[in-house]
Amino acid sequence: MKDVLCAITLGVVASAGAAETAGLRLWDVEMPHHDRTAGVSIWYPDGAGGEPLLYADTPVFYGVDAALDAPVQAGTYPVVLFSHGMGGTLRAQAWLGAALAQRGAIVVSVTHANSTWGDFDMSEGVKHWTRVADMSAALDAVIADPDFADHVDLSRVMAAGFSFGGWTALSMGGVSGNHAGLVEACMTHPQMNACDVLLSDAVRLQNIDRDVWNADYSDPRVTHVAAIEPGLIWGLEVADAGGLVPDVLMIGLGDKGDRMQAADFDVSGLADLLPIARVERYAPAFHFTAMPLCKPMAAQMLAEEGDDAICTDPEGTNREAVHAAIVDAMARSLGL
Repeated sequence: MKDVLCAITLGVVASAGAAETAGLRLWDVEMPHHDRTAGVSIWYPDGAGGEPLLYADTPVFYGVDAALDAPVQAGTYPVVLFSHGMGGTLRAQAWLGAALAQRGAIVVSVTHANSTWGDFDMSEGVKHWTRVADMSAALDAVIADPDFADHVDLSRVMAAGFSFGGWTALSMGGVSGNHAGLVEACMTHPQMNACDVLLSDAVRLQNIDRDVWNADYSDPRVTHVAAIEPGLIWGLEVADAGGLVPDVLMIGLGDKGDRMQAADFDVSGLADLLPIARVERYAPAFHFTAMPLCKPMAAQMLAEEGDDAICTDPEGTNREAVHAAIVDAMARSLGL
């Protein structure tokens, strides 16, 4: 296992040859397993043109420049299928999609039903197999579209994600769930993030069919995995990771004092189950350093609203530099 521990204290990692703006398409894709459509964003190398757009700009987060509906630049590109976290949105890692597209990738992000901000039902959203189905359906749509079909390099298909989306990526790449192990971990560590909700009467993780939970949901088209702070990783055993593709990148944020327990692949034992994975840990940082760059008054605004302190990084964190390091690590995995 390649183990890289980086102190992120300097400027942004340079991206040689990166285009200034990425192309962006916004689609609604049919998801038959949900009996509805889902929003999908596609970032790609910009062939010049399109409508200038500041995408995902909010009072809290800075947006990302995009060229909406620009033609795709000539060439073939690896595909990154990106899954957002529980309660997140496909806009939350727009910074990553745009940056990887500038490096030469097609990045497909999916809005996951029942586990998205504004559409949240934990009892349904925790059914992780539906998220993999979302990602596979989005890949099907991109491959079938005449604007993208000839630009997709199916020899490099990366399943990637953040937090619960990191588990989605691992599952899509071949890791099977371990229902008994996860339930036991939550009962042993009831203070762990989300365990109280998972075991509550509203969700009752312990009553979900273990055979369904533990089934193989891998997509054979996936060749690479990148899991950023993956969740639902406790209680796994060696056999659960036996089907995982060999090219795996694991990214952890923070040191011991700042790691989110539920996503700590060191303490949970997941890292030990993946001896050939490339493991990178960036500090100072914490789980939500993977969220977008925050505006100057964002932390105060969130505090006044009683919201999560997702803009309050540990002292010394350079969020922009951490983002650049993540982009660089994923680009290296894909040979970009």
